[in-house]
Amino acid sequence: MQQPTTLIGHHARYRPDHTAVVFADGATTTRLSWREFHRRINRLANALLARGIKQGDRVATVLPNSLELLEIYWAVPRIGAVLVPLSPLLNAAGLGSLLADAGATALFIHPGALEEVDSLRGELPALESQRIVVVGDVSGEAGRPAQAGAHGDYPDYAAFTADAPESEPEIPHPAGDDIFAIMYSSGTTGLPKGILQSHACRAAYCTLLASTWRMSPESVVLHSGGIVFNGALLTLFPAVYLGATYVLAKQFDPALAIELIAQEKVTHTVVVPSQIIGILDHPSFAPEKLASIETFLSVGAPLLQERKQALNQFFPNRFYELYGLTEGFITVLDRSQAQRKPLSVGTPPQFYDLRIVGEDGRDLPPGEVGEVVGKGPILMSGYYNRPELTAQTLRDGWLHTGDLGYRDEEGYLHLVDRKKDMIDSGGVKVYPKDIEEIAACHPAVKEVAVFGIPHDKWGETPHAAIVLKAPVAVSPTELRDWVNARVAAKYQRLHSVEIVHDFPRNAAGKTLKRTLRDPWWAGRERQI
Repeated sequence: MQQPTTLIGHHARYRPDHTAVVFADGATTTRLSWREFHRRINRLANALLARGIKQGDRVATVLPNSLELLEIYWAVPRIGAVLVPLSPLLNAAGLGSLLADAGATALFIHPGALEEVDSLRGELPALESQRIVVVGDVSGEAGRPAQAGAHGDYPDYAAFTADAPESEPEIPHPAGDDIFAIMYSSGTTGLPKGILQSHACRAAYCTLLASTWRMSPESVVLHSGGIVFNGALLTLFPAVYLGATYVLAKQFDPALAIELIAQEKVTHTVVVPSQIIGILDHPSFAPEKLASIETFLSVGAPLLQERKQALNQFFPNRFYELYGLTEGFITVLDRSQAQRKPLSVGTPPQFYDLRIVGEDGRDLPPGEVGEVVGKGPILMSGYYNRPELTAQTLRDGWLHTGDLGYRDEEGYLHLVDRKKDMIDSGGVKVYPKDIEEIAACHPAVKEVAVFGIPHDKWGETPHAAIVLKAPVAVSPTELRDWVNARVAAKYQRLHSVEIVHDFPRNAAGKTLKRTLRDPWWAGRERQI
C-alpha cells in the first residue's frame, strides 16, 4: 500500500516548479522549487537513517538561519526523530545543559560553536563525532555551499549528505501523537523546560493558522528573525501546508527586510516589536515599498500603542497581534479589530477556549482580573522529563498560563501582567530566575530581584534590584558586569542594576516584584 505523501512531497508532485523557498543572505539569493526542496530534504533524511538515527532519537541544531536549517526542520521529523532547535547564542555551559537534558544523539552546528562542542564531548557520550555536523564554511557563513570535507573529527553538511539518495525514505510516517520537537523556552541554568510538541500539534499549526492569517497557495511569506524560536513557526507551518513561497533572510536587517518585501512582493510577515521599530525608523522605509503586505503580525512582546497606531495608519486593515505561549495557548487580535480594540490581545481562534479564573479556581466575570487559562489543538504534550511541572501546568486539559488578565464585555482578552515574571526581550523569552541564581552567587549580594523594564528597541530588557549584605564598596556597574560575564546566553545580560535598602514585601514576607517594576512602566524616573 502506498504511503500518504508528506506536505512537501505533495507540492513536489503536484506543483513541482512553484517556488518553495527563497533564501537571502544580503549578498546572494537562492531559490528552490518544491521539487528541488523535496529532494534535498529526502537526501538529508536518508543520510540520518544511514548514520543510525531512528524514531524517537533527538537531533539538535545550533544554527543561524540557513537553507540547511530549513531542511533539517523537515527531514528530522520525517523519519520520526525529534527536532531540538537551540539558540546559536548559547555558550558552552548553556549548550551543554540543554544537550544533556534532551539526550541528543546528533547535532548540527555552525563553525563558531566547534570549540564549545569540543569542550563538551566528555559530558555527552551519545554524540558520536560522525553525528556532529558542521553547517557553513570555516568563517561561519551558514547557508553557503560547502565543499565535502571535515572540520577536525566532524563532517560538514555536504560530506554528511553526499552519498544519500534523493528518493523518499522507505519508512512509515510518524503518528499524530509522536513527538515532533522539543522547544526549550527557559534559560539554561538550573533545570530547563523542554516543551514537547507532537505531529498533531504541528498539523494544527498548519491548518488553523493558515486561515487565521488569511494565507493562500499564492502567498509570499517572509521571515527575517531566527527560526529557532517558536514564533517563527506561526507562519512557516501554514506556508508549507499551503505550498506558499517562504522567503527566509539570514538575519534581521531592516534595510534587507524592506528590500525583500518590495522585491518579492511579500504578503505575510511576522515580526517582534524591536523589528517593527527597526523597519519604521529606517531611512529607506516608505509605505509604498511594503504595499504588497496583507498580514503584518506582531508577536513576542507588547507593542507600544504609538507603534500600533503608526502601523494601522501606514497599513490599514493589515495589522495582527498575537499573545501566546510555546506551551500552546494563543489569542489573536485580528486585523479587522486591531483599531477598534487596540488595548486587547484579541480572542482565542476557532476550536480554542479561554477562561479567567480566580485563586479558588472559579470562573470570573468580565472585567475581573484572574489567571489566563486556555485550551486548544496546539497544546503541548507536556514538559520533557518534568511530570510534576506538567501536572501543575496542564490540568484537566487546560493550560494554566500564570499570566494575569481579564475579558471585556465582548470577550476580548486584556493582559495585566506577563507570565509570572518572564521577560520578553526582542521576541526571546528570558526567565529572571536564571539570572537571579547567578547574581546571588556574588559575595556582596543578600537578595536580588530581576524583572523587565521598558526598552525602545527590545520591548523589555532585564534589570536587577539588589539588596547588599552590608555596605561595601561595590557599584551597580560592577555588579552588572560581574553577572553579565557569567550568564549562559547573551540575551540574559542585565541592562542595568540598582542597589536598594530593602524590598517591598507582602504579609507573608514575599517580595513584591511588581511594586519594584511598576514605576518603570509608568514612566516615572528611578535613581540608579
